[in-house]
Amino acid sequence: MSKIRLNVLGISYSQTQTGAYALVLAEENGKRRIPIIVGGFEAQAIAIQLEGLKPPRPLTHDLFYNFARIFNIELEEVTIHKLEEGVFHSKLTCNSGKETVEIDTRTSDAIALALRFKCPIFTTPDIIDRAGIILDFEQETTDEEDIDESLEKEVEIEDDLKETNLSKMNPAELEESLQKAIKNEDYERASKIRDELNRRKSN
Repeated sequence: MSKIRLNVLGISYSQTQTGAYALVLAEENGKRRIPIIVGGFEAQAIAIQLEGLKPPRPLTHDLFYNFARIFNIELEEVTIHKLEEGVFHSKLTCNSGKETVEIDTRTSDAIALALRFKCPIFTTPDIIDRAGIILDFEQETTDEEDIDESLEKEVEIEDDLKETNLSKMNPAELEESLQKAIKNEDYERASKIRDELNRRKSN
């Protein structure tokens, strides 16, 4: 499989989704960028590593790193291998010295671990063709503004709450939206849909 190497360009607060952040990955030998929405905890884990900070107690990703090193498990590379319904899917390629295995993971967790293990991050030509964008950093706008504008145009994580008022959706539509939210790990959205369903059941 042909692979394209990516570097972590930065992370910023997303103005398009409350409580979320925009992680931007840069094509190593090109101008395209891949913006990915991540949650607050994952953003913190990535930002701490980017800034070279050491938390007073190990975060979950630090624990994974320490555990792997104690048992001589090396993370060789991270690959973002699938983009489905606006959600990026990744895998870890790990080597114990005796065998190499691949483990499915959320992309935000994969990046946080890649930074700790200092291993390469790859994606496929198909994904960068579909999700890659070119940001013009020579404009007077800030990087964060460029990223947020690009996210609004290019990154489409299905969001029924933005498109349709929950009160106007029938129970079947709400249930379908709830399942989508859970699948996309958007638990904030899922909570709101669940509250609406419970409200209707109590009436």
